[in-house]
Amino acid sequence: MKTGTFYGIGVGPGDPELVTVKAAAILARCWHVFVPKARTASDSVALEIGRRYLRGDAQVHELVFPMTSDAAELARCWQTSADEVIAVLDAGDDACFLTLGDSLLYSTYIYLLRALKARRPDAKVVTVPGVTSFSAAAALTQFPIGEGKELVTVVPTADDLTATRRALQAGGTVVLMKIGKRLPEILDALEEAGVIEQAVFVARAGLDGQCIKTNLRKLRQQQGEVGYLSVILVHANKRSD
Repeated sequence: MKTGTFYGIGVGPGDPELVTVKAAAILARCWHVFVPKARTASDSVALEIGRRYLRGDAQVHELVFPMTSDAAELARCWQTSADEVIAVLDAGDDACFLTLGDSLLYSTYIYLLRALKARRPDAKVVTVPGVTSFSAAAALTQFPIGEGKELVTVVPTADDLTATRRALQAGGTVVLMKIGKRLPEILDALEEAGVIEQAVFVARAGLDGQCIKTNLRKLRQQQGEVGYLSVILVHANKRSD
């Protein structure tokens, strides 16, 4: 019996025009489209970006995932989601999963793919890369990432910021991701390292409410959770005294 193909599609950081030609072509013919959604979100950002490329009769399936660090609960969530995808594939239909940025960079797709392959090691899978948020941020601010043999370090900011401080001390270009509510502490770390003047901030790149700051000290005056869907780029080899 014919089984469907599972497509993991990175839809980029926000601007629908940054969706790749390959991704658009697959979405135009795929009937079942799965999208990640947080329990607290009103809609899926990935769906908002990719919606214009969906076929008119596409069935959109929301996979709700909890914002928790409980490993057991997360494992149950991804297994349930994988079962939903497998049901579509077993019926002989293809299935697409939309994810922000690139498919395999700090992506929800990673966990879904792992759960799917654990149940169906022989499943047919095609992964389509997407434009990363830091590539979009660099383009919006004309900020070079990696000149010559310069070190480039990508850091998902953690609550204690140990890895962030270590990367800033190592020099080169530092990409800070997953900022969220930690923005004030990250700004403090940039000040301490003497590199805040060599940094740029971009939030919601290509989406409504896009925010670009080349003077990061002004972010302390911003209201609300401006760190959501944001990235900071730092030239850490250029320090102010």
